Amino acid sequence: MTKGTIRVGIGGWTYEPWRGTFYPPKWPQKRELDYAASKLTAIEINGTYYSSFRPASFAGWAKAVPEGFVFALKASRYATNRKVLAEAGESVMRFIGQGIVELGDRLGPILWQFMATKRFEPDDFQAFLALLPERHDGVALRHAVQVRHESFQTPEFVAMARAANVAIVFDDSEGAPSFPDATSDFVYARLENAVEEEPAGYAPAALDEWASGAVEWAKGGVPAALPCAGSEAAPIAPRDVFMFFINGAKVRAPFGAMALIERLGER
Repeated sequence: MTKGTIRVGIGGWTYEPWRGTFYPPKWPQKRELDYAASKLTAIEINGTYYSSFRPASFAGWAKAVPEGFVFALKASRYATNRKVLAEAGESVMRFIGQGIVELGDRLGPILWQFMATKRFEPDDFQAFLALLPERHDGVALRHAVQVRHESFQTPEFVAMARAANVAIVFDDSEGAPSFPDATSDFVYARLENAVEEEPAGYAPAALDEWASGAVEWAKGGVPAALPCAGSEAAPIAPRDVFMFFINGAKVRAPFGAMALIERLGER
């Protein structure tokens, strides 16, 4: 069966404990992105959550990675960490307009992450989704939202995201609501339960399950072992999948990503 492209990566590429473990000893720091991009197929850039960057930075990152590699961008906290989301329009466009389109075909989804205390207020969240542009300067944009309050775990929210063609992040972490629901033409998963005791962060059996789940998402379905919060969507095939090993035992993240990529190569 035809399936979408599955890309697997980590959060960022600059992390001191990766030097001498993931990165070879004495590897030049200015070439860490080059090395990471040779082993992985995607990276989630978290620095864009805290500050803006110049267009030249995005263009430089695009040139440093091979064809087919993509960057997901965590959107500005000024757009999401607010009481009234409907008033975020200026912050949304400031983020979109800072030069992210310089990534060209290396531009992956934009991640809009909300605080764990942010509750689901249907009218306000609907207004926020309406602020997310489908295109900017001729470049198509894909959006994913990560919500972490239990009040979002309702069919109403799932239907709202699906109508907007916005992905709900599947978050593998303790205490957060889980949304394996397919609400867009791509899936965005963050695997945050890594432990340092496992060389790849997750046990081999768990990595096997994530590989199977990624393939199922990519074929247009939903992993059977993951209960959905809303009604089941009509299958879409193919569907791109983005999976990031992030947080948890961060030192293990690159090894988890590489182990998953290896498993996917066998399927």
